[in-house]
Amino acid sequence: MINITFPDGSVRQFEKGITSLAIAKSISEGLAKKILVAEVGGKIWDATRPLQEDASLKLLTWNDAEGKSTFWHSTAHLMAEAVESFFPNVKFWVGPAVDNGFYYDMDLGDRKMTEDELQSLEKKMNELVKLNSSFIRKEISKEQAIIFFAEKGDEYKLDLLQNLSDGEITFYSQGNFTDLCRGPHLPSTGIIKAIKLTTIAGAYWKGDEKNKQLTRVYGVSFPSQKELDEHLLMLEEAKKRDHRKLGKELGIFTMDDEVGPGLALWMPNGTILIDELENLAKQTEKEAGYKRVVTPHIAKESLYLTSGHLPYYQDSMYPPMELEGQKYYLKAMNCPHHHKIFSAEPKSYKDLPLRLAEYGTCYRYEQSGELFGLMRVRCLHMNDAHIYCTKDQFYDEFRAVNEMYLKYFKIFGIEKFVMRLSLHDSAKLGKKYVNEAALWQETETLVRDVLIKTNTPFVEVQDEAAFYGPKIDVQIWSTIGKEFTLATNQVDFAQGLRFNLQFTNSENKPETPLIIHRAPLGTHERFIGFLLEHYAGKFPTWLAPVQVKVLPISDKFLDYSNYVTSLLKKADIRAEVDDRSEKIGKKIRDTEIMKVPYMLVIGEKEVNEKQVAVRRQGKGDMGVKSVEDFLKEILDEIKNRKTD
Repeated sequence: MINITFPDGSVRQFEKGITSLAIAKSISEGLAKKILVAEVGGKIWDATRPLQEDASLKLLTWNDAEGKSTFWHSTAHLMAEAVESFFPNVKFWVGPAVDNGFYYDMDLGDRKMTEDELQSLEKKMNELVKLNSSFIRKEISKEQAIIFFAEKGDEYKLDLLQNLSDGEITFYSQGNFTDLCRGPHLPSTGIIKAIKLTTIAGAYWKGDEKNKQLTRVYGVSFPSQKELDEHLLMLEEAKKRDHRKLGKELGIFTMDDEVGPGLALWMPNGTILIDELENLAKQTEKEAGYKRVVTPHIAKESLYLTSGHLPYYQDSMYPPMELEGQKYYLKAMNCPHHHKIFSAEPKSYKDLPLRLAEYGTCYRYEQSGELFGLMRVRCLHMNDAHIYCTKDQFYDEFRAVNEMYLKYFKIFGIEKFVMRLSLHDSAKLGKKYVNEAALWQETETLVRDVLIKTNTPFVEVQDEAAFYGPKIDVQIWSTIGKEFTLATNQVDFAQGLRFNLQFTNSENKPETPLIIHRAPLGTHERFIGFLLEHYAGKFPTWLAPVQVKVLPISDKFLDYSNYVTSLLKKADIRAEVDDRSEKIGKKIRDTEIMKVPYMLVIGEKEVNEKQVAVRRQGKGDMGVKSVEDFLKEILDEIKNRKTD
């Protein structure tokens, strides 16, 4: 008999070799129908895998992230089985679950897959689902695995096997398909009730543009058709909100091949967004006691050797420029420059906390295959700051940073968020992480305590910390439920030592400060990309590039329209006149398309009565008002940064 411990702490005995699925059935048939996979001793296992020893057990369903991931990864294998029936000589690379579904990378040889063939693949997958084939796990030796894939001439799986050893290699089979995979998988294919293959794309093998381009097929699946239908509706809405599409339509940003991939050119409307966000940051940080600094875009190699960024981060930095025998790098991060500002003058405990802020420009060489609109770029403008404090000050400073996040969330109408506390992996000290085990434990405890005591929602993830300390990744959701990583809030116990940063404590002895890296608004690029999709381009009035459009019904009313516009501009409102010889209906439609918050329609009555007819984006006619009353209302809306 073996002892199984459940999440509530209860312990039950079962026969050795029982499966998690059988345990679920012993509780109830209803539960067993929902179980997709299990967490056994902290590891994710197939629900059909025999349990041979005492273990903790958590039964996972569609409502668990690991359940969804297993569901989608299993569907990727189902798709691969269908692909083999149409493309017998296909070779597969990897087929992971992703945030909203799955994909599989494949080499189709000389053939190409068309959008029409996706429907045939879907039909085949649904036929395979009805067979309700079990997913079967088999442990296999490296030698056997190499023979299996060598016979198929599959260089992709042979490449994967190079980094695997005996004891860590498994095959998974369902129906007529077998693949190298660590799993886990669903009990059977029949659990998959609704499938949609969404996109065909190209993807370089291993993400390297020097390698062969493979075919990548994306898809999504659900336990019911209703859930799939709801998801597809959301995808349609997401397409309308795609920041790349809206960015072009609204004149926010552009990309140009001659400038280079991942290097955004901000157009006048986009620059207004940048200015407004920076004004908000400056105002907020001034009120919070930050001091602004400016640092150069390049630095000598020695600075990044001291910081440790070159050994840990060099692959993401642009190659060096060599001048007068010295190597210079484009700045990939602001922190080493801020540390030099801290050390430029002696500090005592009375000078702390010191909060240095900068909207600094950084350059990171993201791989070509990872570039995506404003979300992954090579030139980024970061709402950066570094707080130098004592251990006694840490709690209040870290809490204040989190409160700043919450303030921003309220301003932008962000209702759903979670903090991801990223921890280190002790097995990677000295490789991926600074080799200071005690300091890692201490700082991770400090951060966790702040989150717990302030009732901040958070989850913990292993092996995702910065190389110099634990960090919080801020995950936010747009109004249609799309998830974004906004920014990070990082603790740094290493850089102070590396740069020999010191202050004189109350006992007149030198002490190294703790450093908090924070960027509540992330970068202009990513945050504006998020806002475009969050608001569907309909920015709140305070942020909108054009806040008011004045629409004369005919040229006869142009003088008064220009007069009204001049009053608005004097009040610092971004206003324009539509002086085209077009019908008023077209002017209104065009202004709606450009997402301008307010339209002031002017005809004979408005001229005679010195008024304006107000229309609101998405709300229509708001009545006739005097210019003075309209000014008062819109200025209050802008000053208080109202979202509606």
